[in-house]
Amino acid sequence: MGDKYVRGPITRKRRTTISGESTGTNPKQANGSKPGSAADATNQNQSQVKGDKVQDTVTPARKQKNNDAIKDRLSCHSVQESLFSSDSGFSNYRGILNWCVIMLVLTNARLFLENLIKYGILVDPIQVISLFLKDPYSWPAPCLIIFSNVFIMAALYTERKLALGTISEGTGTFLHVINLLVILCFPAATVLSVTSMTPVGGVLALGVYTILFLKLYSYKDVNRWCREIRHAKARTLSRSHSCPSVSRANGNALYTHVTYPGNLTHRDMYYFVCAPTLCYELNFPRSPRIRKRFLLRRLFEMLFLVQLLVGLIQQWMVPTIQNSMKPFQDMDFGRMVERLLKLAVPNHLIWLIFFYWFFHSTMNFIAELMQFGDREFYRDWWNSESVTYFWSNWNIPVHKWCHRHFYKPMLKRGMKKWIAQTAVFLVSAFFHEYLVSVPLKMFRLWAFMGMMVQIPLAWFVGRFLRGYYGNAAVWISLIIGQPIAVLMYVHDYYVLHHEGSDSGGVAG
Repeated sequence: MGDKYVRGPITRKRRTTISGESTGTNPKQANGSKPGSAADATNQNQSQVKGDKVQDTVTPARKQKNNDAIKDRLSCHSVQESLFSSDSGFSNYRGILNWCVIMLVLTNARLFLENLIKYGILVDPIQVISLFLKDPYSWPAPCLIIFSNVFIMAALYTERKLALGTISEGTGTFLHVINLLVILCFPAATVLSVTSMTPVGGVLALGVYTILFLKLYSYKDVNRWCREIRHAKARTLSRSHSCPSVSRANGNALYTHVTYPGNLTHRDMYYFVCAPTLCYELNFPRSPRIRKRFLLRRLFEMLFLVQLLVGLIQQWMVPTIQNSMKPFQDMDFGRMVERLLKLAVPNHLIWLIFFYWFFHSTMNFIAELMQFGDREFYRDWWNSESVTYFWSNWNIPVHKWCHRHFYKPMLKRGMKKWIAQTAVFLVSAFFHEYLVSVPLKMFRLWAFMGMMVQIPLAWFVGRFLRGYYGNAAVWISLIIGQPIAVLMYVHDYYVLHHEGSDSGGVAG
C-alpha cells in the first residue's frame, strides 16, 4: 500500500484540451499521433514559422502607423486651394444655390406684399377679354388666322404643279415668293387698317402668320431639294402615309416611309402646319403612343401658368409701368434708373414663366398630342457663357430654321461666316420689330436696335469675358435689356394715345 500511495501522484496525468491550451503534454493528439512524435514536432515547427511570418508582416504596418501618428502630431498643413478658387476643383454649391432661391423668394414676397398693400388686388379676368376684343361682335384676329388657310393651300397646290411638271421651276419659285410676301404684308395691312384690332390680338395674328411664313419657306425648300435629288420624271401622285391611321402592334403605331411626291397631300401639309417645328421633313420622327398622364400634366401647367402670367402682369407690371411715365416725361435720370431696376424683376420673372409655359408645357403638349418625336425645343441656355450660345440654344426651332434655310445656304454661296451671322441677326431683328411695331401701330425701331446691339455685345463678351463672367454678362443683358425696350415702347405708346388724359399714374 505504501508503494501504491507513493506512485499515485507520479503516474496521474493532468487533463488537457485538444487545442493545447495547457503547457502539459497530450497523451493523444488531434491527428492521432503520440506525444513527442515526429508529427507533433512538425506541427510545432509549422506554427512557429507561421508566427514568425505574421510577426514580420504586422511589424512594418505598425511602424508605418506609428510614423503617421507622429507626423499628424507634428504637422497639420498640406498644399491645397481654397474652395472658392477655380483651381480647387470644388463644384458642389448646392447649399449656396438653395440660399439664393430662399433669398429670391423672400425678396419677391416682400415686393408682392408691398404691391398688395399699395394697390390692392388688381387682377381682373374680364379685363383680359378686352385685350383681345374691343367689340364682342367683331373678332378680327381669329378671322385673320382662319384666312391663313388660303396661303397654305396656295403653297400645297404650287408644289403639286411642280411635282407634275405642269409649271417650270422659275414659275413655281415666283408663285412661292408672291405667296410668302403676301403672308407678311396682308396681315400687317389688316392690323393697321382695322380699328377694332387690339394690340394683343394683332400680336397673336401676326405671330401665327410669322410662324406660317417660316414653315412654308421650309416646305418650299425641302420639296425643291427632293426634286433636285430625283432625276426621273415626277410620278403620279400617290396617297401620303405621313400621318396614316394604321393598325397598332402591341399598342405602338406603325408608320410607312414616305417618298416624294407622296407627301404632297392635305393631311401631310396640315400635320406639318400644326407640328411644333419650323423645319419640314417628309418623315418626321414619331413617338410610339400618346402618354395620357404626361399630356394631362402639360395641360395643367398650361392652364395654371397662363393664369399666373396674366395675374403677375396686371398686379405687378402694369402699376410699375404706369408709375414710370412721369420720370420719363420729366427726364429725371435717377428716377428713370430706379424705375428700370424696379421693373426688371417682375419683367424677368414673367419672361422665365413664359419660356417654361411656351417651350416646355405648350410645345410638349402639342408634340404629345401629335406623337411628334423630336422634343428638343431648348437646350441649356441658362449656362450660356456667350451671347451667340444663348441665341443658338434658347429657341431651338427658330435656330434650326435659320441654320438650315438661311445660314448654310449663304455659306454655300461663298459668304463669309461673320456676314452670314450678321444677316441672321438682321432677319431676327426684322421679325422682332414686325411683331411689336405693327400691332402697336407705331414704328420706333427699339426692338430692331435691341437685336442689333447683340452683335457688338456678342463680340465683346466672346473676346473679353470667359466662364462665369461671360454667363453673368448674358444674364445681365437679359435682365436689364428687356425692361429698357418695354419702357421705350410703353412710353411712346402712352405719349401717342394717352398723354393729357391723366398725369401718368400714381407716384410710388
